[in-house]
Amino acid sequence: MVESWEELASASPTLIGKSLEGVVMKEVAKAAKHGLNLQNLPILDIQPKSDVKPKKLQLCALTLQERLLQFYYTRAQLSPVEVRRVQSLALDICTEIQGFLHTRHPDMPLGEMSLGGSLLDDLEVVRADHACLLVPLQVEASLWRLIPGEETLLTHPLHWMVRRINLEYFPRGRSYWDRFLVGGYLSSEALVNMLSKTVMETMNWPSISSHLDCLVRPVLGGPELSLEIRGTPPLFISMIPVLREEDVVLTGQPQLTTPWVNAWHLSLYPWETRRLAQLDESDSGCRRNVLKTLKAVCKLNPALRPMPSAPLANLILHLSERESDWSDGSLEVRFQQCITELIGYLEQGALHSYFKPVVNLLGSLSEDQVDQMGFMLYCAMSEPEILLI
Repeated sequence: MVESWEELASASPTLIGKSLEGVVMKEVAKAAKHGLNLQNLPILDIQPKSDVKPKKLQLCALTLQERLLQFYYTRAQLSPVEVRRVQSLALDICTEIQGFLHTRHPDMPLGEMSLGGSLLDDLEVVRADHACLLVPLQVEASLWRLIPGEETLLTHPLHWMVRRINLEYFPRGRSYWDRFLVGGYLSSEALVNMLSKTVMETMNWPSISSHLDCLVRPVLGGPELSLEIRGTPPLFISMIPVLREEDVVLTGQPQLTTPWVNAWHLSLYPWETRRLAQLDESDSGCRRNVLKTLKAVCKLNPALRPMPSAPLANLILHLSERESDWSDGSLEVRFQQCITELIGYLEQGALHSYFKPVVNLLGSLSEDQVDQMGFMLYCAMSEPEILLI
């Protein structure tokens, strides 16, 4: 597979160059139409046709380090105004949902709903088009036990279960959550189905839309609890039930644990983001900036778009075990190193989790997706600027 990526990448420099030239010329035309400053746009060294093999396109007079910084601040990073607007809107919807649940199910033991995910952790890139609302379940420690995935019949490290205990002393019905028991375990699927009927199908969304001055509608028909706020771009809000015990966070996301109706997903995201923040704080590093740059590159490139963010975060965590210099001046070196490392992982078909090494974070990618990513990244090894257009 890797040989075919190399052959494709080396066999078509002219075609790649023509494609890039077309993209850049479109950007120049767009800037001219809007009266923008053309000095900040990539500069092409266009030569007359000849029999001599054309030189590589000079995408920009800037160094790669400068291009990466330009890309980060103009394409990857979100404006604080946009982040505050989306967070405020998500919190307004959060308040509406929490109030409705309290009225409809006053005995349901829930904690304070809150925002979570990359938008809250300053890891969202390109567009603020997704937010997470966390719905914390309050379960009795004397009645429920969180069982690690490795200790269950599923033997999957990310598929935990929540067992009902002490039934001989506290029979079924003593806990509110007993109504979602399936086979002696708390069923995430049953809980999500209840929330879907209660929140997604029952709440008066036209009235809420009028109150919030935006069109809010539930996204029905799938396993996720999701809302869409119409706009440009549209905003999607995921509603995620969570169970917490010390530093363990389990999420009720049946789409991640199918076909097991009783399984809860162990979220590694809090551990990964906390570790990246700790490392950056210890040496004033740029790991989070590298991650945001990689995420933006993948989000903006159709061939790389299927790449989830978790493999990118874990790639940087693994690399941090071997590389100590993560200063701002090392951005160019670390970016190119990440591209090389990612090609290697794609070649192997596996990138193991930093915290759960038996978990392959590339397992959800198809062979065709891996091929497309491998080809694009091989092209970028000699022309890294193609990822920054």
